[in-house]
Amino acid sequence: MQIGTAKAHAGQLTEGWFDATELPTGSTERLPVLIADGVEDGPTLWITGSIHGNEVTGLAAAQDVMTETLAERLAGTVVCLPNLNPAGLRRTARTSYYHDDDPNRYFPESTETTGQARVQERINERLFEQIEDTADAVVSLHTAGVDSLPFSIIERVHYGEFRTESEARELAATVQRLADAFGLPTVLEFEAEDHETRRLHRSLGAATLNVAGIPTFTPELGSHTVVQERPRESAVVGLRNVMCELGLLDESDRKPNALAPDSPVPFPVRRADHPATETAGIVRHLVDTGDVIEADEPVAEIVTPHGTRKTTIHSDHAGYVLARRNGVAVYENDSLLSMAVRDTGDTVVAR
Repeated sequence: MQIGTAKAHAGQLTEGWFDATELPTGSTERLPVLIADGVEDGPTLWITGSIHGNEVTGLAAAQDVMTETLAERLAGTVVCLPNLNPAGLRRTARTSYYHDDDPNRYFPESTETTGQARVQERINERLFEQIEDTADAVVSLHTAGVDSLPFSIIERVHYGEFRTESEARELAATVQRLADAFGLPTVLEFEAEDHETRRLHRSLGAATLNVAGIPTFTPELGSHTVVQERPRESAVVGLRNVMCELGLLDESDRKPNALAPDSPVPFPVRRADHPATETAGIVRHLVDTGDVIEADEPVAEIVTPHGTRKTTIHSDHAGYVLARRNGVAVYENDSLLSMAVRDTGDTVVAR
């Protein structure tokens, strides 16, 4: 196997670069590549990090799991690209400076690409082609919002376009098994309408799962901008446990992920930016990350610049708080929290 200039050698960890695109300044935008190739045959796991340039705990975890001794113990191959967005990393920003928009919204949504592809879409197509050709599973490492609780996003698996319902259920079960091995609480992605409005169907996780049919999940490792040590350490343990689950590592290498938080609720949940305020002002949160919320429970107050209460905001759903909104100034219809709310839908849906 060869990804860019990194060529696999049995029993070794090799480094190289994947040429993403040519820059106007005459140099090349390169993505770092590490390949740990086992001494025995087996599946191939891809690990990616920092497609949002300020989500650096995933970058550190991806780097740290790729040790010099890993390849000696593998039955199969681990391909790791710790940073998919060097343009964002350089300026500690979520976006790149190509078009200053989200680089994780340009992966293929079907086997055909139509229209004029901008540079990020071209980069993602090149990367997606490598993943589709080689990967048996993908872990896409991210971080979430301010003071966020670590969790793993599970995409709903589609059937009808690329696979039967039975195949979709088998794929969904594999994804859940790998995410459970990683050890973080699992949260289903946004509802379908919100999912497509945000172009999340064109994220790396959604494309590799629903277009390529490769089991993929997305750990969100706490807050962005700086490396958080507890989620980083937990992620390294989780990635090794995923390797055990896939048969890349022996079961003796599996370790309890003691640093991973437990789900605060016993029921299935999905992501929701909720609740929203209809009143502009200054938000004063009444709840914190990890708090369990009942339906109709007050979660925030909106006050005037002088501090006078204007209204109290209640949650429409039961669930728990993943993170609070960044900043305190809010406008009409701004969401106040990132929540994991009770989900009653199916993980497998027709499309």
